Amino acid sequence: MPGSKLRSNLWVTEYISGWDSYSHGVNRVLAQQITKFQEMLIVESATQGKALVLDGKWQSCTSDEFLYHEPLVHPAMLQQGLPRRVLVLGGGEGATLREVLRWHSVDEVVMVDIDGDVVAACKQHLGEMHQGAFDDPRIQVVIGDALGFLDNSDAVWDVVISDLSDPIDQGPSFKLFTKEYFQKVHRVLANGGAFVVQAGPVGPVEMQMHVRLVRTVATVFDHVHSYSSHVPSYASPWGFVMGCARPIDMRPNPDTIDAILAKRTTGGLRMFDGQTMLGLYQQPLHLRRAIEAETKIYTLEEPPMFFGDGVGSD
Repeated sequence: MPGSKLRSNLWVTEYISGWDSYSHGVNRVLAQQITKFQEMLIVESATQGKALVLDGKWQSCTSDEFLYHEPLVHPAMLQQGLPRRVLVLGGGEGATLREVLRWHSVDEVVMVDIDGDVVAACKQHLGEMHQGAFDDPRIQVVIGDALGFLDNSDAVWDVVISDLSDPIDQGPSFKLFTKEYFQKVHRVLANGGAFVVQAGPVGPVEMQMHVRLVRTVATVFDHVHSYSSHVPSYASPWGFVMGCARPIDMRPNPDTIDAILAKRTTGGLRMFDGQTMLGLYQQPLHLRRAIEAETKIYTLEEPPMFFGDGVGSD
């Protein structure tokens, strides 16, 4: 490449479409395994730090994971107000647990992840992300299928966080982005509770899945809001969808949010505060229009399928 000197001989390349891809150079492979459910890599790069890669898809990395995990967790916790019981579906890195545990009110957190090998590898290699959250006595980790857990549990949760890998073909999570799954979540959510799902990229070329997820969640929950955060290592702004029974204040007062966070959490947030929350909630016009115009929803018969698998190459 003229004018550039590439410094890595190993690359993780993710395909965004049939014509677009992006790559991260890798210095070291810390863990590599084909588990019962997926191919797992934990790698280290010079610019992005350590990263978890599942089925070739970049999940999160130490350089910017806080730009994903903080907005994934805290809007739903604020919407509920005083969350005591939290259910995390997915979240193998443990960073979602880390953010949930910032809240003083939390008494119990159950994390359900289908792949015990991934969880074990993250515990060993990604301490920068989980920061010991797995050792907190309030945490229970269940290795199992999220749908089965929801079907067989009578527990009620104040907040449910769906922190799942992208719904690629043959992957373990595509069923967990459907109307039927959201109905199961709704059944276990307490009155006044809040649900949030990571909902894919929202760049103009890639936003179709997000737009349809918003419409799908809206078939189950009375109040739904789309918001997004820019996570540079994903090569696109990343979307989230929150659903609940109570109205969502889409223009929260930053001073009020800051006061709540100061009183009800341990602090230590890197990107999220009242001003950030206000900004995250203001989606651009083209995305709002696309959501308003969308009519298709995702079901078990017609689930979403994220584009392609990534590859490692040298």
